[in-house]
Amino acid sequence: MEISLADDAVRIARDLIRFDTTNTGDERSAGERQAAEYVVGLLQDWGYQPSYFESERKRGSVVLRLEGQDQQRPALVLHGHLDVVPANASEWSADPFGAEIRDGELWGRGAVDMKDMDGMILAVIGWWRRQGIKPPRDIVLCFFADEEAGGRLGSHWLVRHHPKLFAGATEAVSEVGGFSVDLAGQRAYLVQTAEKGIAWLKLVAQGTAGHGSAVNRDNAVGHLVEALARIAAQPWPLRLTATVQALFAGAAELAGLPFDPADPRSIEAIVEAFGPAKRFIAASTASALNLTSLAAGGKVNVVPSTATATVDLRPLPGDADSALALVEQLAGRSVRVEPINLDIALEAPLDVPLVAAMKAALTQADPGAAVLPYMLAGGTDGKALARLGIASYGFVPLRLPAGFDFTAMFHGVDERVPVESLRWGAGVLADFLAHV
Repeated sequence: MEISLADDAVRIARDLIRFDTTNTGDERSAGERQAAEYVVGLLQDWGYQPSYFESERKRGSVVLRLEGQDQQRPALVLHGHLDVVPANASEWSADPFGAEIRDGELWGRGAVDMKDMDGMILAVIGWWRRQGIKPPRDIVLCFFADEEAGGRLGSHWLVRHHPKLFAGATEAVSEVGGFSVDLAGQRAYLVQTAEKGIAWLKLVAQGTAGHGSAVNRDNAVGHLVEALARIAAQPWPLRLTATVQALFAGAAELAGLPFDPADPRSIEAIVEAFGPAKRFIAASTASALNLTSLAAGGKVNVVPSTATATVDLRPLPGDADSALALVEQLAGRSVRVEPINLDIALEAPLDVPLVAAMKAALTQADPGAAVLPYMLAGGTDGKALARLGIASYGFVPLRLPAGFDFTAMFHGVDERVPVESLRWGAGVLADFLAHV
């Protein structure tokens, strides 16, 4: 029986979800080894010879270079990640690692981030093998570890220790883009051409320890709370990069709204037009920061000498230095700012054949739909590849039902993806990769 590309994508995605590859960001992480070994086994069954790498015990990544028709062209990196963020099963309506199909949706941690795309990629590779198809150019196929903790043990480790794996590559495709949104009753697909930077910071306040009953003007907790209040109250100015200006111009035209990049009311109206996706879109209009944790003391009548907090700063391209300097200024002299993880923002060219191929594949499968660029507020493994001069794009094609809150699925409870969207996406991805 002929194996369907679409059926294969669903089957492989389900298999991958069943592997608990939870990444807690520390030594408690489950590791990607079992899922990586599954990927290696699939590729070997199809006659390929992938390489398996472990940066640390169980933290596995898989790489395979596929020979293309034109060896003179630069290679394309096609990558996914195998790890997922934690899921509290008590909060879910289904087993987070059960890969259950319910009401036409595939449920499980990783269903959208990003074992759906891993399944689509692998389904296409297997289909190529069965059909005797070679891609137009070399493809460096990667399934990375540790993306959910910044890629230190995955993409960054491979780029640092095995850069030759990516020799000749100039562009990369992975998450998070290619999904549809409803704009004033019209379907539009968002292709990711940019992503914000990452600045995970630890704030450390020092003070004088003492008895809780004594007067203490040098209280570490007080210093930290005052600093956090200043930081939390700080407004971040709107600034639209080239990607976001192109997105807003296209969205305004579709929705019949005026667009003035200098008018906050115009920007707010366009953001609202994106419906459930507005959380993603709003985050691309300014650098932003969230307070994420606090720690101090251990006894109610003891003033601690140290208090700490963490903040998640996401600067726009070009804002990293000024945003970090502002946080340090707001923290004040009594609070030290220590970087936990710093990584670059990305903005790739829009007017390139790769983006044109994405648009062509989407409109071929969904005639009349609009295709717009956008900026991801989060980060991807593209940041590591950028160290090698590789431009990154997000393209996980999914035609979603109107009203489906896709952006809420990322790291959310009851993460799921419509099965028909996944099946449709596998065909679009195959068409795209045939013309890159």
